[in-house]
Amino acid sequence: MSCCCGSLKCCCRFFGGLLGALFPIAVIILIYWAIFQPHQIRATVGSATLTGLTVTNASVVSYRLAVTLYIYNPSLRVGIYYDTLDAELSYRGASLGGPGAGASTASPAEFYQRRKSWETVKVEFDGSSGGILPGDVAAELEKEMGRGTVSLEVTVDARVRYRFNTIKIRQKPNLWCSLTIPVKPDQGRGVGGVLTSGDRCSVKY
Repeated sequence: MSCCCGSLKCCCRFFGGLLGALFPIAVIILIYWAIFQPHQIRATVGSATLTGLTVTNASVVSYRLAVTLYIYNPSLRVGIYYDTLDAELSYRGASLGGPGAGASTASPAEFYQRRKSWETVKVEFDGSSGGILPGDVAAELEKEMGRGTVSLEVTVDARVRYRFNTIKIRQKPNLWCSLTIPVKPDQGRGVGGVLTSGDRCSVKY
């Protein structure tokens, strides 16, 4: 019994000491956060170029898409490290690009953004090998292609670190951008078009 009680006391002392060590660190981070006041990033679609969009066999979709995004860090005192940018393209909630549905690349893939500054990020989707959409969704896409305007959504999952002098705090903002691209026949292969300016993206943390 005394052995168990002794072990319990040791555990209590250990966890008590651990909490005592972590508490001041948490307080310091909160103070830094309050002083430096980091703000959420903002993102806007700068342009988009769609080429070779086709729907074959009622559900197989091929395309190429290049999107330029402008990302703004509004914080007065805080820089941001972007460690990864994972992009996915979708139409009415169905994936057209990203893991398993088409290759996507972001350039630059990682970078440091200074306070009160803009960064240009280019995202490219290569769906030339063809991705499969549900039949009803593919039919809606074909209707939009015939009407001359295609609506797509780009999602970018970012992993960032806010820099407070020597302290860094990790966050995972999600960027959601809507594209409405005017299209026309693209040199005999499907349709294509250019969006010269777009709307502001939704950013959630």
